[in-house]
Amino acid sequence: MARDTGRRGGRRGQGERRPAAGLKQLDWVLPENPYDPIKVLRDDQVEMITDTAFRILEEVGMDFLHSEAREILAKAGARVEPGSQRVYLDRGLVKEALASAPSSFTLHARNPAHNLEIGGRRIVFGSVGSAPNSSDMDGGRRPGNYRDYKNFLRLTQAFNIVHFVAGYPVEPVDLHPATRHLDALRDCLTLTDKAFHAYSLGRARILDGLEIVRIGHGMTETELAAKPCLFTIVNTSSPLRLDGPMIEGIIEMARRNQVVIITPFTLSGAMSPATVAGALAQQHAEAMAGMAFTQMVNPGAPVIYGGFTSNVDMKSGAPAFGTPEYSRAALAGGQLARHLGIPYRSSNANAANCVDAQAAYESQMSIWGAVMGHANFMMHGAGWLEGGLCASFEKFVLDVEMLQMMTEFLRPLEVSEDSIGLEAIREVGPGGHFFGAAHTLERYETAFYDPILSDWRNFENWQDGGSETATQRANRLYKSVLEDFTPPPLDPAIKDELDDFVARRTAEGGAEAA
Repeated sequence: MARDTGRRGGRRGQGERRPAAGLKQLDWVLPENPYDPIKVLRDDQVEMITDTAFRILEEVGMDFLHSEAREILAKAGARVEPGSQRVYLDRGLVKEALASAPSSFTLHARNPAHNLEIGGRRIVFGSVGSAPNSSDMDGGRRPGNYRDYKNFLRLTQAFNIVHFVAGYPVEPVDLHPATRHLDALRDCLTLTDKAFHAYSLGRARILDGLEIVRIGHGMTETELAAKPCLFTIVNTSSPLRLDGPMIEGIIEMARRNQVVIITPFTLSGAMSPATVAGALAQQHAEAMAGMAFTQMVNPGAPVIYGGFTSNVDMKSGAPAFGTPEYSRAALAGGQLARHLGIPYRSSNANAANCVDAQAAYESQMSIWGAVMGHANFMMHGAGWLEGGLCASFEKFVLDVEMLQMMTEFLRPLEVSEDSIGLEAIREVGPGGHFFGAAHTLERYETAFYDPILSDWRNFENWQDGGSETATQRANRLYKSVLEDFTPPPLDPAIKDELDDFVARRTAEGGAEAA
């Protein structure tokens, strides 16, 4: 494997492996945000949105498309409309349920050095997830496939700044849909040692995911219930609906004390009102209803408040991401989550169709909204393109650069007599330079962030040296990382047990036979 990069910025966990010889990257670290969150809502506006969200649940109601869920809700005290799927939740009931949701928790990885502390001022970044297509400069845009899927997992493992696998980075559509989850989740455990996600697409798939993570961690069922090791994203079918497969994921995950992230799909102008305030009120109602339901299933089960409110292009109806509205909604979502005392999820999203300036500036808008909104959990941190329709290898590396720069930005500024360097200023004096000063030479390799993509040569030297763009450098870098990749170690007995389980469930027909 590769040499130690020597980059400051965080401790290196025991057992961590560094792929790609010569790869420059930050050490593994869970960034903590030293800055106060940006508040786009006044306190009275937070209260107005919260009151409206409660009124939505009390007066409009929400559809729960699952009989067991409605039984659980009714038993907890919700009003279920007779002969209907509509459920009305009183604000007192919702508040009582949410009071048991933890404000922080640990999401455990197979490698304990890669455990994630979720909550407070910490923020962690995930890979792209759920794209149906993939792309790079060599092969162009193509349907998702198993080879690309595994290569994205390798990149996720390789880069320290990508803390978890956020779903299938790209959908491997060349695998049978009934058994795809078995191969895909086994690969999460064998090609990475980081935390990962299982889709809530019915009871069979989520139970298979729970068993795979139990085997991979070498735990009993009782031990798994004591240590959250798996997370799932549950999108409400906005407006105001939770469908059956997602509900089954909530029930099975919450019962086993695993992490559920409730994320309303509130696209302003399409699935929610055509104002950010109206979309936020609906987002808040749907998020509170979903999270309260997890607590009715199992009080104290870890949940995360997911914010994904953006707007659509009113001329075409297409989703828009990385917009001013998206960023303001991300900041406001953080305020609403903090108001409840629950960890907050946001995303690095853009709607660009290729790795260009639009991809970069929309992603930066999204990242700033998440970071300064004090998100704790960033989905789609690396590789998202086309509004989530494509996972790009070059965009993955470009996002790694942006996330590393953001992490360096979050490192508290050192201000001390030594860092101020008065003696260096005295040594150089008026009209000199600091290149040869002792103060500079002592900090030669560690003074500033060392980028993996930026090229700061002047134009003439850049032109003579090959004239690569950042996208071209990203293409070259991702391929070099894959070439040097070595999977993290895994106990052979665990690997055999995983393979046996996957083989048995595949022979049974997977989710199709459930």
